[in-house]
Amino acid sequence: MTQTKGLAGVVAAHSSISSIIDDQLAYVGYKIDDLAEHASFEEVIYLLWYLRLPNHVELTEFKKELTSYMSLSKVLVDHLHSYDLTKVHPMASLRTAVSFMGMLDADSDVQGEEANNRKAIRIQAQIASIVAAISRIRVGKAPVEPKEGYSYAENFLYMLNDREPNEIEVEALNKALVLHADHELNASTFTARVCVATLSDMYSGITAAISALKGPLHGGANEGVMKMLLEINEEENVLPYIKEKLANKEKIMGIGHRVYKNGDPRAKHLEKMSKELTALKGEPKWYNISRKIEDYIKKEKGLPANVDFYSASVYHSLGIETDLFTPIFAMSRVSGWIAHILEQYADNRLIRPRAEYTGPKEAVFIPISQRD
Repeated sequence: MTQTKGLAGVVAAHSSISSIIDDQLAYVGYKIDDLAEHASFEEVIYLLWYLRLPNHVELTEFKKELTSYMSLSKVLVDHLHSYDLTKVHPMASLRTAVSFMGMLDADSDVQGEEANNRKAIRIQAQIASIVAAISRIRVGKAPVEPKEGYSYAENFLYMLNDREPNEIEVEALNKALVLHADHELNASTFTARVCVATLSDMYSGITAAISALKGPLHGGANEGVMKMLLEINEEENVLPYIKEKLANKEKIMGIGHRVYKNGDPRAKHLEKMSKELTALKGEPKWYNISRKIEDYIKKEKGLPANVDFYSASVYHSLGIETDLFTPIFAMSRVSGWIAHILEQYADNRLIRPRAEYTGPKEAVFIPISQRD
């Protein structure tokens, strides 16, 4: 057996969902640049699940179906009220809520195509409502019902803030959702596939994926970026702060990527939105600080920013609290998780790698009465 630490370079599955070839990301063959500039998030969800873009009639019906599932049941809202959301990270709350959704679904363990499609729509729709509800409930506000005719991004911002979002806010969030939707066999997606390869249910697969995304080396990186920006606070503090971090061999969050060698192709789209949004909100310093950090690290270490780096200032400019950044990542990536779960079900084999043993060999058992 050949051991590869972290499974680096190991091909663990065939997939038709997304690809990373020559540092270019594509969903079902469509370049991420084209999708980021022209596609709605709903089109991308449809593309990932059905491996083709919808026509106008299909997209209209799909949007209506998503919105129809967005309202949360009283039982689920009561569940969110049952523990102190001010003391629990929103990712832990989201993980538990999705697991609880599975307990409420009588068809949770039904594996048929129709049942799985319905569960997919329900999970995708309600994860946005759950994140918004968590944000409101923990500050003593009631959850806001979704609006018919609103897009996914528009409805989330409306349910979060109880106000009509403006056009650039909707554009920024839609773009972020498109860019984060899928990313080949990343840690959380692989976790989802491992889970459902046992023929566990979709809710379990999504709960497992959320658990993996919660880690700071995966989805939590964008939170780390914003905490860093807030600590720096002013442009003149950038170089002293970053030089000290590098001298102490501390990781700069949002910089570099395990897969891309010449830069994350998604980052430039959120950099543009960060520049526009921070200027619109009268706080261009967050973009300027980010730009200075990336320029310095690129010069000193040859490492460019990844998608998490500029998503932090985008979300902050949308008035989103820092600890909600990763749940919003989950709102997007659940579309990819579901696509991979459906693909795994369609051609399943239990995922069971081996481990190279490095412990003691031929140990002699000594009865307890003879041990010192």
